[in-house]
Order: sequence, then C-alpha cells, then structure tokens
Amino acid sequence: MNLASTLSGPPEYQAAVTGAALFDTSAAAKLVLTGPDAPMFLGNLSTNDTKELPLGGGCEAYFCDPRAKVKFQTWIYHIRLSDGRHAMWVETTAGRNTELVQYLDRYLISEQVEIADRTADFAQLHLAGPGAAAVLGTALGEPVPDLPPFAHMERTFGGTATCSLRRRDQLGVPGFDIVCRTDVADGVRRLLSAAGAVPAGPDVFETLRIEAGAPVFGKDIDENRFVMEVGFAPRAVSYSKGCYLGQEPIVMARDRAGHVNRAFLGVKVLEGGPLPAGTKLFRDGAEVGLVTSSCDSPRLGAPIALGYLKWKHQEPGTKMDAETPTGKRAVEVLGLPPVK
Repeated sequence: MNLASTLSGPPEYQAAVTGAALFDTSAAAKLVLTGPDAPMFLGNLSTNDTKELPLGGGCEAYFCDPRAKVKFQTWIYHIRLSDGRHAMWVETTAGRNTELVQYLDRYLISEQVEIADRTADFAQLHLAGPGAAAVLGTALGEPVPDLPPFAHMERTFGGTATCSLRRRDQLGVPGFDIVCRTDVADGVRRLLSAAGAVPAGPDVFETLRIEAGAPVFGKDIDENRFVMEVGFAPRAVSYSKGCYLGQEPIVMARDRAGHVNRAFLGVKVLEGGPLPAGTKLFRDGAEVGLVTSSCDSPRLGAPIALGYLKWKHQEPGTKMDAETPTGKRAVEVLGLPPVK
C-alpha cells in the first residue's frame, strides 16, 4: 500500500512523511564563538557538555538562571572556520540573537572568547523525511554518510556552494539542517528541489513539530519553566560535567524526588478541533495541566496538543477535560512523542 495515498493533509506534509520536504529555517538566530576558552565558557553556562564536543559534533543545550529556569533553548556545534580556526556555533530561537549575545557577554569576564552574531550572514534549510539522505546524495552527487544525531560535516553543492550538513531529527522523521552563506542559498535550494525535495511552509513544519512532541521556546517554553519539565530535556542535560549555572536545582530534582512536578506530554483531543494555547486541563474537577501548542494531526486523524501535566496524571490513556471558551472537551494522554 502507498502510505502517501492513505494520508490526509497537504502534499507537502505527505512528502515529509513519505519522501523529503524542504523548509526554510533561515530565521534561526546564529552566533559564532571563537577563542581558546569558547568551549569551556559555554560549558560553564549551559546544561550540556560542550567542553568535550569533538570537531564535527553537536548537542542540544539550555542556558538557565540559577533556579534552572530556561533562558535560552540552543543547539551547539563544534565547527572549523574557513581560516582553519576552531569555533563554537550556537543556534537559538529566531529573533533572540541580540538577547543571547547580551546574556553571554554579561558572564564574559577574563575568558578569551569573541562572540559574533552571524544570523544575517547564513541561510538555513531543513530537509525532512525518510528520503532526506537520498535527496541530499542526489543533489551532491555522492552518498551521504549515516550521521548520528547532531553530527555534522561540510559538503559542496554544484562545485561552489559549501554548506554545513547537520543531522537533526527535529520533526519526528530523519532530518538535516543545511547551513550556507546567504548568497548561495538559492542555488542550493534549486539543487535540492531538482533532486526531489518538495518545498514546504511553516504550517506544515508546525504540524510535524507538534506531532513529534518537540517543544519550542516562546510557545512551549518560557523563562518561568524549570528545564527538567521540558520535553526531551534529559538529552540536553549532562550529569557528568563540572559545575554550571542552574546545576544545583537540576541535581536536586533528580536525587531527591526522582521526578519533576510537571512533564511535557502530548494529548489527543477526542472532540472538536485543536485547543487554544493556554487551555487548562482538569481531572476530577482539579486542574492538572496546561496546553501550549495544538494542531490537527493527519496521521492520527484527530487534533492533538502539547502541554504540561502534573505528576500522577501522566499515564498514557488517562482521560481528562479541556476547559475551552465553548465548554468542556474530552482529551486523552498520549505521551511523548504524541505521534510515533
């Protein structure tokens, strides 16, 4: 059976689930940190172990305040610049580049680190789908190695457009971030489209993101959210590294309680359409959760939502009520990711 023929949703969505879809994610904020102390400096501030990142390696990480409340959601890569210098590439939420520069500069005392905002200089594409690697290989004219999560390498499209290819499965399907200078981005996009990638827009990206249960700062995360409540936070937190800002509350949550009071999970909406952000969830008359994102899921054939549920109300299959402006609506806990 052809899976695409059984799916609802636009062709761009079907391409991401069965082939390869191409998204423009150039708005992502991008910083480059150079200098011998850059890995240590980032490691002292972030939740993950950036000091030991090998060249070609990367990781997800959070910058927190001393209470371990999230300040920035980031992805950090150890790269080599065109002049041969090693550097740390830091990606964060679109529009927050200036804020992140100011945050980092506040903690920069005597370390040998230079911070440059490169957001406007580099375009970024995201190629997503089970056919993403094959499409990349066709566009490049050579096979793409099987990269582990967040690993990256340089390859050249069309003989002149050198790009960083980064493995990042942020939409619940195999995915690659493709980062290049803005002046060559159109040519790279054309080569990928000619190789079979289907251009797709932000609405499809958002549907896939919610289906994958991937939180995003500004919608699902804010500066009042404890980092260990956030979905997929465990892969962004190292317990074996040295001290860093926010470490004590994180270790206490692990050692004293064994769990956090709330967890980021997905729910299925059993009646009506997607839920507005901010919708409260109730069980047996008590408030137990809060919705942050919601969409219609073509793969489930029903609306789903992401949000935070209190401890003891997180078991998949648990029924509860969403309190909406038009009345109560039934939902059911799915877990994370909500669409597997």
